[in-house]
Amino acid sequence: MKRLWDLSPPVQPGSPVFPGDAAFELRWGWTLSADCPVNVGTITMSPHTGAHADAPLHYSADGAAVGALDLTPYLGRCRVIHAIGCGALIEWHHLAHALADLPPRVLVRTYAKAPAGWDAALAGYAPTTVERLADAGVQLIGIDTASIDPADSKALPSHQVIRRRGLRVLENLVLDEVPEGDYELIALPLKLMTADASPVRAVLREL
Repeated sequence: MKRLWDLSPPVQPGSPVFPGDAAFELRWGWTLSADCPVNVGTITMSPHTGAHADAPLHYSADGAAVGALDLTPYLGRCRVIHAIGCGALIEWHHLAHALADLPPRVLVRTYAKAPAGWDAALAGYAPTTVERLADAGVQLIGIDTASIDPADSKALPSHQVIRRRGLRVLENLVLDEVPEGDYELIALPLKLMTADASPVRAVLREL
């Protein structure tokens, strides 16, 4: 049986979110009792909690919602590249050792160990790196931080590159145990027809 790597952090009370974003909460509407045969909860959360796929609507007023996106970029061969301790931005030279014959999906690991809480100093992609990955035929980029842009960025230049180049993105992945190499990615967003993002249960399967 082929090995699976689970790239999804736990989603639960206390899961880190961007400062000011909605925290995860589960409230029980129905609970098991003599008069009720089931437990049924109501979940409140940002769609950017845990491992998630951003939609163009997140960074473009006229962008598509996540439920309208083609699923093809989220399923298929991908490469995990380590750029641990790269600093504020993933530059092209951080990836240069692993760029031969790139598949259409690239996930970059920046943490030696993913932090338990919010990281205001998270690493993002340099916009020029995203441009060059797009030039190489990459359709989806992923990262083990909460954003492909620095947390304090207002212009979101790397998000704007993926908007312009038509790339898809996965954020908040857990890549701590994943060696560099090629895998099959499975990380399908929910069909949320008006949402700017969707949680995913992201996994890698050995080829």
